[in-house]
Amino acid sequence: MSLSNSRVIVIGTSAGGLDALRTLIAALPPNFPAPIAIVMHTAPQSPGVLAGILARIGRLPAVNVTGVERLTPGTIYVAAPDCHMVIEPGRIRATKGPNENRFRPAIDPLFRSAGQVYGPGAIGVILTGNLDDGTVGLWTIKRLGGIAIVQDPADALCPSMPASALSRVDVDHQVPLTEVAPLLVRLTAEVPDAGEFTVSDEIRMEIDIASERHPLEAGLEQAADPSPYACPECHGVLLQVKGDGPVRFRCHTGHAYSVGSLMAEVDEKIAEALWNAIRTLEEAALLRGRLSALLPPHAAGNGNRKGEIEESRRQADAIRAIARERARWHDGHKE
Repeated sequence: MSLSNSRVIVIGTSAGGLDALRTLIAALPPNFPAPIAIVMHTAPQSPGVLAGILARIGRLPAVNVTGVERLTPGTIYVAAPDCHMVIEPGRIRATKGPNENRFRPAIDPLFRSAGQVYGPGAIGVILTGNLDDGTVGLWTIKRLGGIAIVQDPADALCPSMPASALSRVDVDHQVPLTEVAPLLVRLTAEVPDAGEFTVSDEIRMEIDIASERHPLEAGLEQAADPSPYACPECHGVLLQVKGDGPVRFRCHTGHAYSVGSLMAEVDEKIAEALWNAIRTLEEAALLRGRLSALLPPHAAGNGNRKGEIEESRRQADAIRAIARERARWHDGHKE
């Protein structure tokens, strides 16, 4: 693929991201020469006010991307709630592709697509956040010749996302938050290296899935190998994506997981299963107690019901202790 002689900035953040973005965007000049696309993890039911906040705090216009928008230098494009955002030649588009790393919008689809279109002209920025969304996307930008910037974890409210990127990507710049905007101004004043760059089948497949193409039609089975694990969201078989990038998995539905996001989702499902078991046992004890009160004292089985109630409550208490111990252990081992 040949290079368009231009720049695009893509920024990914999660927990602590609103304050970080306020600081960064407020420091950019009104004549900033490149488009800026931002993904911050949000809930599907979020009102989608980030674009308005950034437009008020800074000197650049901001757009909430809900359809297709033309890419314009000096404009901020923000992923709408429950939509991925992908870059295409000359434009940026909202999609309803499957969740990645438990989120939609996710950072990786935006970063991958920026690398695919802009190659060495893409600049990726990872700011504060939990887990590791954005690591694979930043690796892709570097793989295609772009520039990788990471907020110094010591400077981040939530250091996990920056630390993950630093551990798996050959990052060009590790800087405190207040130095990101001046750095972007300097980098966008430089002309990116001209030349050709090659987009692998694996990268193209993942971009196509985020762009709403069916995973099998996009080539998932050719670009990934079956694993022994099940997708925690839809319970289909997870396939491990081939290639030399960070390890990641996809199911036939298209749900995608990094190692960190997969473990976080599995842990949540374990906690959910434990509390469902507690609820079921306690409901069984309540039901048996109610039946005992309604039936004659010498009705069949009534004599055993008191013991059954006590056993259900004992089992519920035992599982409750396990659930609480797991929660305490995870609280003590957070990154």
